[in-house]
Amino acid sequence: MIELPPEFQHEPPSNYSYEVTPHNKKYLAIWIVNHQEFTYTDTPPRSIWGFYNINQRVFHAPINAKSPGKKVTETSPYSAMQLNRNPLQQLLYA
Repeated sequence: MIELPPEFQHEPPSNYSYEVTPHNKKYLAIWIVNHQEFTYTDTPPRSIWGFYNINQRVFHAPINAKSPGKKVTETSPYSAMQLNRNPLQQLLYA
């Protein structure tokens, strides 16, 4: 099993864990796994958290589970995706 990169700064939220898989030669895929009990599946569902560029040592937001997007500097424990807020929302949620 592949470990999280040393630059990864988050602790998993309650009932979650992280899983790292090789995506290709350049990227690792980081998944967030939900360990709550679900009636429709025996295996915990997982979602893509983001991608890690092995050579540049930076994180990328996911476009989808198969495609890395833009380089990001601010991430949350739940995702590397960035919030698109208008100027009023930025003032309210700052």
